[in-house]
Amino acid sequence: MESAAIFDLDRTLLVGASTPFLADALSSVGLGLPKRPPGQGLFFKYYDLVGESIPFMGLARVSALATKGWPVDLVAEAGEKAAVAMLSCIAPFALQIIDDHKRAGRRLVLATTTPYDLIRPLADLLGFEKVIATKYRVEDGKYTGKIDGNFMWSTQKSAAVRKWAGESGIDLSESYAYSDSIYDTPLLSMVGNPVVVNPDQRLRAFAKLMGWPVRHLDVPAGIPKYMGIEPAQVVRAAAKPALVPFAEFRFDGLEQIPKKGPAVVVCNHRSYFDVVAVGLALAKMGRSGRFMSKQEIIDAPLIGWLSKATGAIRVDRGSGSDGPLLSASEALAGGELVVMFPQGTIPRGEHFYETKLHGKSGAVRLASMAQVPIIPM
Repeated sequence: MESAAIFDLDRTLLVGASTPFLADALSSVGLGLPKRPPGQGLFFKYYDLVGESIPFMGLARVSALATKGWPVDLVAEAGEKAAVAMLSCIAPFALQIIDDHKRAGRRLVLATTTPYDLIRPLADLLGFEKVIATKYRVEDGKYTGKIDGNFMWSTQKSAAVRKWAGESGIDLSESYAYSDSIYDTPLLSMVGNPVVVNPDQRLRAFAKLMGWPVRHLDVPAGIPKYMGIEPAQVVRAAAKPALVPFAEFRFDGLEQIPKKGPAVVVCNHRSYFDVVAVGLALAKMGRSGRFMSKQEIIDAPLIGWLSKATGAIRVDRGSGSDGPLLSASEALAGGELVVMFPQGTIPRGEHFYETKLHGKSGAVRLASMAQVPIIPM
């Protein structure tokens, strides 16, 4: 039997909600509201932070009434426009997971409450085979204002997925499901490999009870987030040169650090203070770096926890493993900066006074592997 990978949409594949993109696209083709009502931005921000609620989903259900009389072809045009806009808000590490499932031969399913005709174009762009979504009834090329079948939320969504799996010969015990919402526990519970993504607080607690893995697909694996904030963001906000005692900084050429997108940042390694200097330079550009760190740092008390929480990549020197380079290349594929000290360690004894330091080839290998620039510092 085959297996599948089933993805929720809002706050799972997307960093936030799809509704703002859909509303803008509908407005652009002359449907829906001509402009966003006051307070709508705060409403969506609340949803992005807290997740689904019964009142929110009740509003989504009755929104079918607003579509009465809408031409199907104009809604399809809006769906195409929204799909292009939403691509920029796909969680960066979600694309890697989708590709991994494709390579493993799993069938990709998008399961969402979002109206089918509006979300099918995005599913096509991402390579999803099946879309399980709420459908609106159509007569004479126009929507009637009624739902056709079930409202695809919670148990209705999981029932539709189970029905499709039975008809398609899918072994759910070998399948994966990804969602952020406590209301998707029926979906997560029926597969052999549930993955909780960017969970609301209720699902976070339930996942801990069930032993389900928790991921945030906008940051590398293993990095925690709390109320949408990762530790590196807190560190970056507090990273002010004036707060570092007994040191004075001058930064030149920071414009060479890309404001977004991947790069390998390399720096000589003379002391532990180098990490502070590099971190401050990146913070001034609004970026965080995933530092390649030797195992002694990762295993150290307190500093090791902070290193792991901010996305440090463990390097076991002398092991000969390609694991660190693979982890770093995954971070780069997600648009991150990776920081490397090519010497690998601080020079000791008389070597500390050598004017020329000798690096290893890892930075060049990594940049070549990931096809990204090297930024020397």
